[in-house]
Amino acid sequence: MTTDTSTGMTRRAILGAFAATTVAAAPTFSKAAGFLRGAGDIRRLKMYSGRTGERIDMIYWIEGKYIKDSVNEINHFMRDWRTSQVKSIDLRTVDIMAASHNLLDASEPYLLLSGYRSPQTNAMLRSRSRGVAKNSLHMQGKAADLRLSSRSVGQIARAAQACRGGGVGSYSGSNFVHMDCGDVRSWGS
Repeated sequence: MTTDTSTGMTRRAILGAFAATTVAAAPTFSKAAGFLRGAGDIRRLKMYSGRTGERIDMIYWIEGKYIKDSVNEINHFMRDWRTSQVKSIDLRTVDIMAASHNLLDASEPYLLLSGYRSPQTNAMLRSRSRGVAKNSLHMQGKAADLRLSSRSVGQIARAAQACRGGGVGSYSGSNFVHMDCGDVRSWGS
């Protein structure tokens, strides 16, 4: 039996987790907080970037441990595409994104509009829009702006709010939801 020393996981455990994803039922809103506290056996994230054309669909947490290679891939995927700068994304934000996606029972990947933003990118966006915070959590790798074509902004926001893990901003006019792992709060419509 082979064990991955970076994660301490056996090949059998990884294969079992993949098999489990095909039969696992979607959690309800009432289970979101438990999911974020570590309930369940796996966590999966599916995203697409319209800016780079890249896609990810991966299990990043299994048997109580984050998978280092998957986390590194998420960090790269959520980089500032304008500058190619990569920053470690706070895993609490990733967990909120994954839990929200599960609550929505959506098969499509999130469309990632914005993950990490370098200070230069944030300043440029701020000069173009009043909706960009000067000290945005995007610059700390703690926020993501996401969209699902099969779900409304309100549906996505309610799922993220049910997680009670951070901030949720609804931007109906621009058709996206902001999720972060900062203080629990919500805004927008």
